[in-house]
Amino acid sequence: MTQQRKRVKWIVLLLGLGILAVVFGLKMFMGYEFAQAMAHRPPYSVTVKAARVTTVRWRLRLHAVANIEAAQGVELSPQISGWVTRIYFHSGLYVRAGQPLVQLDPSNEEAILAHDRAAEILDRLDLARTHKLYRIKAVSLATLQSAQASYLAARAQVANDRATLAKLRVSAPFSGWTGVREVDLGQYLSPASIITTLQSWNPLRILFTLPQQDLPLVRAGAPVDVHVNAFPHRTFTARIVALSSRVNPNTRNITVDATFTNPQNLLRPGMFATVRLSVGQPRTWTAVPTSALTYSTFGDYVYLVVPHKTPLGLLHLAVAHPITTGPSRDGLTAVRRGLEPGETVVTAGQVKLHNGVPVTIVSSLKHAHPPSPRGSRRPS
Repeated sequence: MTQQRKRVKWIVLLLGLGILAVVFGLKMFMGYEFAQAMAHRPPYSVTVKAARVTTVRWRLRLHAVANIEAAQGVELSPQISGWVTRIYFHSGLYVRAGQPLVQLDPSNEEAILAHDRAAEILDRLDLARTHKLYRIKAVSLATLQSAQASYLAARAQVANDRATLAKLRVSAPFSGWTGVREVDLGQYLSPASIITTLQSWNPLRILFTLPQQDLPLVRAGAPVDVHVNAFPHRTFTARIVALSSRVNPNTRNITVDATFTNPQNLLRPGMFATVRLSVGQPRTWTAVPTSALTYSTFGDYVYLVVPHKTPLGLLHLAVAHPITTGPSRDGLTAVRRGLEPGETVVTAGQVKLHNGVPVTIVSSLKHAHPPSPRGSRRPS
C-alpha cells in the first residue's frame, strides 16, 4: 500500500510538471508571435490637417478703438431763467440754424422794454431841444454833452432789453437733429436745465489714440477704415484731419482726429467703432494659417511636419518648433522668425500631438497639402 501511494504521488507530480511546461510553452509561443506581429506592424500615427508655409505682401496695419462724435453737438440750455410758454419742436426731427425751439415767458421783459423805449424817446427829444438852445448860446456845452450822454444811455438800455428778450427764445445754433424733448409747457427752467440735444450727423468725427511709437507713421490726409458692429459688413472711410499737438504724458498716446461723410445718416454720435490704418510701403512676409499657432507661457510655436526615414519606410513626424509672430489678417499670421516658405505645418489636431509623434495628413481636406522633402527640416 505504501508503494502504491508513492507511485500515485509521482504520477501527480509528473502531470503537474507537464501542465506547467505546456502553459509556459504556450505563453512563450504567444509572446513570440505577438513580438513578430508588432515588428511588422506600421507605427501608430495621428491624423491631422496641414498647410504649406507661404509668402504674402502686406502693408503694416495699425488698429485702434475709436469714438464717433458729431462735428457739432451740444446740449441746449436757456441762458436765463423763466417759465416755458411755447415749444416749437418735436423730438428727433431735423431743425435749421436759427429755428426757434422754446419760448420762455417774456411778459416782464416786454414791459421793461416799453418803459425804456419811452425813456429813450424822451431823451431823444430833450437832446434835440438842447441842440437848438446850444446854437443860440442859450445853454452851455456841458448841458449839451449831458443830454447826449442821457440819450446814449437810454439807447443802450433798450438794446439790453431786446437782447434779454431774444435770450428768452431758445433757437437752434446750427442745423442738426434734435434729441428727446426734456421740457414741458409751464416748466420753470434755469441755465442748468437741459432742453434737448442737438447733433449734426454729417460729417462725423472719429477720435482714437495711437501709441507714441506710431507717430512717424501717421499723417494728416491719410485714409482710415472704420467698422461698427451695427453694420458688420460695411466699411466706412474716414480721413485724418489733425493729430494732437502733444503726447498724453499719462498714457504716452497721441489723439488722432478723422472725419467722414455720413450722407445716409447711418451712424450716430456716441457710437463705438474700430479703425484700421494701412501705413508704410508693402512688405513681403512669411505667413502661416493662424490656426497653426500654439500659444504657451514659453512662447508661440507650430508643429512642423518633417520626413523621417525608418526601416519600414518614410514617416512624417510632428516636431514642435518655436517662432516669432508678426501681424495677422484674413486668417493668416506673419512669421518674423522661425519658418521658411515651402515648409509644412499642422493646422488642426495639435491637441493630440507631442514632439516627434508620427502623423498622417488628410490630403483631401481643403487648404491642406502633403509635405514634401524639399524645404523641410529633419527632426533634431
